[in-house]
Amino acid sequence: MGVVQLVAAAVLAVTAHAGVPGGVEAAHDVKMELDDGGVLRVTERITHDFGSGDTITRRLLTRTRHDEVHDRVYHVTNVRGQGAVVDDETLTVRGVGRGTVTVSYDVTGAVAPHGEVEELRWFAAGGWNVPLSRATVTVTGPERIQSLSCFAGALTSAFGCTSATMDHTGSTATFHERALDAHHVLTVVVAFPRRAGGAVPILDRRADLATAFVVTPVTGWALATLAGLLLLGLGAVAWIRGRDARAHARVREPVKAPPGGVRPGQIGTLIGEQADVVDVTATIVDLAVRGHLRVEELPRQLYDAPDWVLSKGAPGELLPYERVLYSALFAGRESVKMSELRGSLGDCLGEVRDALYADVVKQGWFVHPPDSGRTRWVVAGVVLTAAGVPATALLAWLTHHGLLGLVLIIAGAAITVGAQLLPARSQKGAAALARAKAFREYFSAIPDVSEMSDQERMALFSRYLPYAVVFGELDQWMKVIPPATENTDWAWYRGPAGWDRSRFPSSIRAFTLTASGALSGTLR
Repeated sequence: MGVVQLVAAAVLAVTAHAGVPGGVEAAHDVKMELDDGGVLRVTERITHDFGSGDTITRRLLTRTRHDEVHDRVYHVTNVRGQGAVVDDETLTVRGVGRGTVTVSYDVTGAVAPHGEVEELRWFAAGGWNVPLSRATVTVTGPERIQSLSCFAGALTSAFGCTSATMDHTGSTATFHERALDAHHVLTVVVAFPRRAGGAVPILDRRADLATAFVVTPVTGWALATLAGLLLLGLGAVAWIRGRDARAHARVREPVKAPPGGVRPGQIGTLIGEQADVVDVTATIVDLAVRGHLRVEELPRQLYDAPDWVLSKGAPGELLPYERVLYSALFAGRESVKMSELRGSLGDCLGEVRDALYADVVKQGWFVHPPDSGRTRWVVAGVVLTAAGVPATALLAWLTHHGLLGLVLIIAGAAITVGAQLLPARSQKGAAALARAKAFREYFSAIPDVSEMSDQERMALFSRYLPYAVVFGELDQWMKVIPPATENTDWAWYRGPAGWDRSRFPSSIRAFTLTASGALSGTLR
């Protein structure tokens, strides 16, 4: 467009611009210089009646729509000027009375190639929260100006400004606008020879679902870090899980007795990493075998459910978890039927479990109670995974970094799974486990009892019966009982009239099943 045509268009557009309302008078003079590096140096002079110390504000435009995919970005830096403050892309100017405030700053990204020329486009004047009586913009550049145009009004306005001229040398362009409403701008467009400023526009791909999960430097770094941490975690889990196998391999001699005199409940918790119904049932049998209580099987008819009476025996010395269980069983009574225990133990069995966990921690087999140590990591993993779901949706909606949310989900899932795979035992616990497993192997093979007397076999059977319960080897361990038909009792177990040792295997199986049933309703 030629200069004459520009001026004619501007004259036609004058009637589209309203004057300054309310008699408020403000003026805006802008000087812009484009250097040969493509950086636009801007100096603004704002003349306004600030009264007793008012402020006026202008939003610095830093992003516009470029095409269907990209936004064009402008970097405004080095803002300086007395009474001028920039906060969150808003320029605030303060003054007293009628006066002029000068503000200067640099703009990068205002120049872009356009056909055979290099086009400078900037929203040079206006944009203040007060109307302007006039606005003037002067532009110079590194080479002769090729063409120029301007627009005034709203940001997307197609109305030309009041006037746009350049001097006879083509080195300076001057733009005028008679009046601008509040928040309206004067946009100037000046063309220079190609490569005059050597700059390119700064484009930023808009966030959408199609680009939300692309690999960017940020997401690539996050994925690489996650992969490294997963490999390290996998190696750590493999090493720690292998610690039990390495400790077991160092046990070369058979272990023919409970290592260190550990009780059945302790050894069951050590192996299973949790105190369950079987461990507590085995503890009840162990208390009976050691004489702390007696078990008497009650007579019954053919289709009656079996029942037993538990009676207090010698008190003796009990471990804390055994003492809690003993108190829960009798609750101040001298005897109690097994059928009366179902559902009546209540929270006491939770105390048994907690006391058993405290015992294995005291033994040094676990750093933390087996249930809480693993549970903390599982909860952390679940929380991280749950947080990753909305984070992924939010990041995918607003940015190109949706993969960061997936990183959180994968990390949380890995922590959850890893916590369940990772043994809770300490190194000392791994060594104790190795000896316990060696004892179980010896136990499962059934020791040679052919040379033992019946009394020795009975004593051996009773002594290790609780371990048969906790190892799940009860049927196999029954083979140790010597064959007999006479009505003989153990000190801790008495059958009904007509009962003999041949019936003991079925009796003890029924007893342990009934005890486990009574416990399972209360132990969680």
